[in-house]
Amino acid sequence: MRILSKLFRASVLTLALLSAFSLMPGGVGNLVVSAEAAVANAIVVRCNTRIEDETVRSYVTIKPGRAYGPADIDESIKALFATGLFADVDVARQGANLVVTVKENPIISRISFEGNKKLTDEALKGVIQSNSRSVLTRARIQSDVQRILEAYRRSGRFRATVDPKIIDRKDNRADLVFEIKEGTKTGVERITFIGNKNFSDGRLRDVIRTRQSGFLSWLRTTDIYDPDRLNADKELLRRFYYKHGYADFRIVSAVADLDREQNVFYVTLTVEEGDEYIFGDVDVVSSLQGVNSDSLKSYVRTHPGDTYNSEDVEKTLEDLTVEAANRGYAFAQVRPRGDRNYENHTISLTYNIEEGPRVYIERINIRGNDRTREYVIRREFDIAEGDAYNRVLLDKAERRLKNLQYFKDVKITSERGSAPDRVIVNADVEEQSTGEVSFGIGYSTSDGVIGDISLTEKNFLGRGQYVRVAVGGGTDTHTYDFNFTEPYFLGRRISLYLEAYQHVYEDNSVRDYTQRQTGAGFGFGLPLRGDELKLNLFYKIYETKISDLADDASQVLLDAEGNRLTSLVGYSLVYNTLDDNNNPRDGIYAKFQQEFAGVGGDAEYLQTTVEGRYYRELVPDWGLVGMLKGSAGDVVGIGKRLQFTDQFFIGGETIRGFENSGIGPRDMANDDDEALGGTYYFAATAEAQFPFPGIPEEFGLSGAIFTDVGSLWGIDSDLKDKAGELASEDFDLRVSVGFGILWKSPFGPLRADFAVPVMKNDADQTQVFRIGGGTRF
Repeated sequence: MRILSKLFRASVLTLALLSAFSLMPGGVGNLVVSAEAAVANAIVVRCNTRIEDETVRSYVTIKPGRAYGPADIDESIKALFATGLFADVDVARQGANLVVTVKENPIISRISFEGNKKLTDEALKGVIQSNSRSVLTRARIQSDVQRILEAYRRSGRFRATVDPKIIDRKDNRADLVFEIKEGTKTGVERITFIGNKNFSDGRLRDVIRTRQSGFLSWLRTTDIYDPDRLNADKELLRRFYYKHGYADFRIVSAVADLDREQNVFYVTLTVEEGDEYIFGDVDVVSSLQGVNSDSLKSYVRTHPGDTYNSEDVEKTLEDLTVEAANRGYAFAQVRPRGDRNYENHTISLTYNIEEGPRVYIERINIRGNDRTREYVIRREFDIAEGDAYNRVLLDKAERRLKNLQYFKDVKITSERGSAPDRVIVNADVEEQSTGEVSFGIGYSTSDGVIGDISLTEKNFLGRGQYVRVAVGGGTDTHTYDFNFTEPYFLGRRISLYLEAYQHVYEDNSVRDYTQRQTGAGFGFGLPLRGDELKLNLFYKIYETKISDLADDASQVLLDAEGNRLTSLVGYSLVYNTLDDNNNPRDGIYAKFQQEFAGVGGDAEYLQTTVEGRYYRELVPDWGLVGMLKGSAGDVVGIGKRLQFTDQFFIGGETIRGFENSGIGPRDMANDDDEALGGTYYFAATAEAQFPFPGIPEEFGLSGAIFTDVGSLWGIDSDLKDKAGELASEDFDLRVSVGFGILWKSPFGPLRADFAVPVMKNDADQTQVFRIGGGTRF
C-alpha cells in the first residue's frame, strides 16, 4: 500500500508539471529549442599572437546575434583547421559570448636535409612545398615526404625512406629537418618482350631508352625504372615498327614488377607485331581550284613497292601542306586514306587535298620554359598567331622542338578559343640540362695517347646558341678549338657558325717535320628542302707553319718550310636521311664540297671532294647492319703552284691496313721516305656490323667485317721536279680486307681493326692493327 501511495503522488506531480509547461508560449517545444540553440552576443578570440582577431572571426561560420547549435560549432572548427594556420582550435560558450581559443602553427625558420647524397639540397627544395617563413602544417609535411620519396623513385631508389623532424624554437618558430636514408639503386634487372617474332629482344632493347643493369651501370642512369621513360619507350617502339612496315603493330601491355627483396625491376612488354606491309598504289587527289594533282606528285615520298614507312607518310603530309600554302591555300588540309589489302599485304595511299575550315590561331601559349627564351621555342613554328590553324604544321613544330634536345618532353595541344573560328595552342615543355664539362681520352696507333677537355653548351644563355671550347693534346699533338653556332641568324632559318683553332702536330714516326696550323672561319647554313638538304657557304683563313725539318729532308719539304697563309671560300651541299647520326642503321648521307683558295693569301687552288654513306639493316632480327661508303677528291693549282700541304693525304684512317699517309706519291731520296700527298684520290668501303652471338649485350661488344678499296695518285708538276726519287705517282689500286671489334666500353666507344692489304704498291707503308676511340662524360 505504501508503494502504491508513492506511485500515485509521483503521477499527480508529473501531470501538474506538464500542465504548467503547456500554458507557456511554445509549449514543450520551446524547452527543446532552448536546450539546443543559443545566441552569441560577441565572438571573442584568444591565444592568437600573429593572426588578427578579425581574420579568425572571418573563418567562423557563427555570427553574433544569430542562433547557433553544436553543428555550427563543429563547422566553424573544421573551417579554422582547413586554413592550415592552427595546430589546435577550441570553440566554447562562456556566458553570452562565444570564445574561440586557437593554438597557431609555428613558422618555419629553416628547412634542412640530412643523409642525402644523390639528390642535392637545391634539388629537394625544388620538390617540396614547404619553405622558410611559411606556416608549418602536418598535412603539408606529409605531402612533402611523399614528394621527396617520388623524387628518389624517379632517380631509381625505391628503398629510400624519409623521416621528418620538427625542432621547436622560441617565439613559436620551428626548424624542419628531413632525415633521409637513400638506400641502394633500384635497377632494371631484365627487359623482356613477349609476342615479337620478326625482331629479337636484343634488337628491340636497342630501340628503347631504358637499359638493363650491367657492369656499365655506374656510368648511366637509364637502367633505372622511370614510368615516364617507359611511356616514351612505348612510343619509340610504335615508331620503330611503323617505320619498318608493321602498320598493325600495337602494344598490349607494359608492366614493371618490383622485386622488393632483391631491389630490382623486371620490365615486360607484350606486343602484337601484325604483318609487314608494302606501299601499293599511291595517288594525289586535289580539290583545290587551279592546283593540278600531277604537279604535286613530286612531293610524295611514298612509292609503290617500298616497305611501308609512317615517317615517309608524315613528311609527305608536311610537304604537301606547305606547297598548298605556297600556292595560296593557307587552309588546305591533306588527309591520307589508306586501303589495306590483307591478302597481298599492301597499303594503297591516296592523299586528298581539300580546303579546310577557316579556323585561325588566336594565341600560342609557351609554358614550362624557365631558362629557354620564348622566341627560341616560337621560331620552331612555321605558323604564328593569326595564321590558319593546321595540325600537320603543329606536329612538325613538336618534332623540331624534340630534336633540339633542350627539353626532356614536348607536348603541343589545342583548345577552343574565344570564338568558334578561333583556336588556342598550348606548347608545354620540360627543360633538361644542355651544358656539359667533359673530357675525352683515346689512343691512336699513329699519335699515341690523345685526350681533350671541353666546355659545351647547346643552349647558351637560353638563346638556343651552341658554344664549345676545347683543349686537347697527346704525345705529339696539341689542339685548341672554339666553335659558336647561331641556328637562326637575323631571325631566319639560316645558321651562322664561327670557329677559331690552333693545331700542332710534332714530328714523329709518321712526320719528319712539325706542322702548326692556326686559323679561323665563318659560314652560313641554308636549308633547301626540309631538314634533309642543306647548303653551306663558308670562308676560312689559316696560317700553316712547317718547321723542325730533318737535315736530310726532301727538297719538297724544304721549300715548304716557314709560314704560308691560305684564304679560301667554299660551299657544300649535304643530303642527310640517317636515322641516327651517332649510330646509324638506315639512311643516306651525301656531301659535295668545293673550296677555292686565292682570296688573298699565298695559296691558289680549287679543291673538289665528294663523299657518301649508305646504311641498311640487312637482317633486322640479328642486328646485322650493312654499310657502303665512298669518297673522292681532286685539287688543281690555279696560277701559283701547289705545295705538298695543299694535296690530299690518306692512309689507315681511310683505307685500313696502311699507315696514316701510307699510300700515294713518296720521295724515296733518303732513308726516311716522305709522303708528298696526291692531287686525286678515291676510296670505297663495304662493311657489315653484327653483335657477337652468345655474349651478353650489356658488355657492348660487336664485330665487323670489311673490304676497303682506294688509291691516291698524281702530283703537282713543280713538286714532281723537286722530288729526289719519286715513287707511287701513278694510279695503283689498293685493296684490304679485315675484321673489327667494337666495344661500347666504360671509357667510350673503342674500335680495333685488323686489316691485311691484298693489293698494294711496293712503296706503301702498311699497318695490320689499328685501334682508336675516346669518351665523353
